[in-house]
Amino acid sequence: MKKLLLPFCLLFVSLNSQAQVAQNITLYSSWNDTLVPAEPVYHIRYNSVWGWKNTVQNKEYAILGASSGTYFIDVTNPSAPVKCDFVPGRRSNCIWREFKTFSHYAYLVSDDAAPNSLQIVDLNYLPDSVHVVYDSNQLFQNSHTVFIDGHYLYCGYNRTLTNTYSMAVYDLAPNPELPVFVRGLNSDDPSINLVHDMFVRNDTVYASCGYQGLYVYKFTGSNFVSLGSLTSYPSNGYNHSSTMAPGSNKMVFCDEVPTGLPVKVIDVSTPSNIVFKSTFSSGSTATPHNPYMVGEHVVIAYYQDGIQIFDVSNPLNVTRSGYYDTSPSNCPSCPNPNYSGCWGAYVDLPSGIILASDMQNGLFILDAGAALGITKTALETDVFSVYPNPVKEQLNVKIKAGGGSSLQVTICDLNGKRIFTEQEFSTLTTGHYSISTAELSSGLYLLKVSQGDKVFYSKFSKL
Repeated sequence: MKKLLLPFCLLFVSLNSQAQVAQNITLYSSWNDTLVPAEPVYHIRYNSVWGWKNTVQNKEYAILGASSGTYFIDVTNPSAPVKCDFVPGRRSNCIWREFKTFSHYAYLVSDDAAPNSLQIVDLNYLPDSVHVVYDSNQLFQNSHTVFIDGHYLYCGYNRTLTNTYSMAVYDLAPNPELPVFVRGLNSDDPSINLVHDMFVRNDTVYASCGYQGLYVYKFTGSNFVSLGSLTSYPSNGYNHSSTMAPGSNKMVFCDEVPTGLPVKVIDVSTPSNIVFKSTFSSGSTATPHNPYMVGEHVVIAYYQDGIQIFDVSNPLNVTRSGYYDTSPSNCPSCPNPNYSGCWGAYVDLPSGIILASDMQNGLFILDAGAALGITKTALETDVFSVYPNPVKEQLNVKIKAGGGSSLQVTICDLNGKRIFTEQEFSTLTTGHYSISTAELSSGLYLLKVSQGDKVFYSKFSKL
């Protein structure tokens, strides 16, 4: 959500009784603490969401922001989420809370007025509890957003007790419980008033700078070097947030103000010459808020339209592959219904579930496998079958009919990272192809079988 310059008994709840509108996305469950108060400006009860996995215990957690603090929820069984702990914020009635994780630490920030603080939480004690290891305004008291790349913590619109930074970076390597200030963007580019959010990959920072546009910097470890910018583009507005497809230079970003602007796709291969590719939208007047990439699909927290998923493999022909409306009524009682609905999502848990936060209705745990597995061209399913699913040691691709060119088999995780690829069979003949999955971590994967210009996708789970 755009930064505005304003002063200012737990219950598991299933929303299946509501008239949900969905395509290719199903609801595992939802979670809502009915005692969470609505802040007075927008009647927001919940804000951002993040995820974390304890790899030792093989458990997954949601980190959910609320007006009064932060919840830590066990979502290992997505059909039955369990609240583990709650950390009160330095102040209540908050509109903004944001989170990121580094190792077994979570960094909690807020952009509401003082009193406020940076909170650092040790997650290693879950599912019993979390331990707050830092809660102070001495390093900084406000930040609108945060992003972690490597061991650097990037903070958008960051304010200490004495300074205001359009963006600041802190080093977590010396001691994750006590970050060290490294640099403020103001020192290298004083022309930027505010960095609302940032996407960082390998020290390259894509900064969404509100009405000033999108700016790209290289952080060298000691200073920011300007690489390029995009300040004028079709349907431009308040440049809010961005994401990038793994292993590519395709970027998707959202403009939040005015309401209802379309999502943009750009090519940032050459930051000094960013190429605008296309726009797309949900087809309503709702506003896209925060985007996240899963392979060649973008998952967007789309305010009143809930979670929207689009296939952006061809930027000139973007297609919607699924959606789930977390708030079909669009909160008619809210002071400004345009700022209601789905705030954020988390798409990187190994299980493949999607976490979505709704500003009025809490946490939604979703299965979007069908939406993420849609393809424009598919081999007939009577040609291929994949078994067993779920799999432990060996996955089989059975060939039921022959003919055609060579067969290529690829396995990717849901971030689009290629785990396995091999070219087999100069011609397709009856038989089967076996893939060892013993070394794969437990979670959800995407199998791609291609022959020429035909492609078959199959989602499978590794136990």
